Amino acid sequence: MDPLVRCLNIQKSFTIDRGSSPPLHVLRGINLEILGGEFISVVGASGSGKSTLLHILGGLDRPTEGEVFWLEKNIGTLGDEELARLRGGTVGFVFQFHHLLPEFSALENVMIPIMIQAKSTGEAAARATRLLNRVGLQDRLRHRPSELSGGEQQRVAVARALANNPQIVFADEPTGNLDSVSSQNLHELLRELNRTEKQTFLIVTHNERFARESSRIFRMTDGILETVVEI
Repeated sequence: MDPLVRCLNIQKSFTIDRGSSPPLHVLRGINLEILGGEFISVVGASGSGKSTLLHILGGLDRPTEGEVFWLEKNIGTLGDEELARLRGGTVGFVFQFHHLLPEFSALENVMIPIMIQAKSTGEAAARATRLLNRVGLQDRLRHRPSELSGGEQQRVAVARALANNPQIVFADEPTGNLDSVSSQNLHELLRELNRTEKQTFLIVTHNERFARESSRIFRMTDGILETVVEI
């Protein structure tokens, strides 16, 4: 089986003060393959490079060195517009903050990425409704983000991430702003989507209890990714 996502020797560095300071090395030679149906967690301290890796794997940032492949297509060879089009139909994202548009309802927020992919309003509304039903928000379709709880906002964000039937969803601390009960509920939702619909996830998290239920766990330490056998 070909991997959905594969990266080779990913390195990322930032220049802090041109000419006077050495570059800051955030990622150091990362190699990783993600297969369809996996539920992968990456744990590690703040500032260890977890989010940077997720952004590079998801095509939101480019590495200083190395290659990233989606379904064996080298995304480093693509221009920004072509990459954006491919990203819209290949990957989904959930972040620590929901980033929902405040002036739109939950339904409209989920419809927007579907319509960007040239689907009709009717098609977008039907799919968005199904997705919101799937994440347990059938009674919140017309509510705006300010009328939803934090856990409900993140469920809308999950539905939006699934809007275009992505091959993989990248989630960056999706429960980071939630209380313990909402965190557990969202965690159970993501695991259920993985089990019942074989949705592939790569999740960056500080929550090691959450990570224990993953198919594979990695720990990021000072830009180096290591497999975790037991956590």
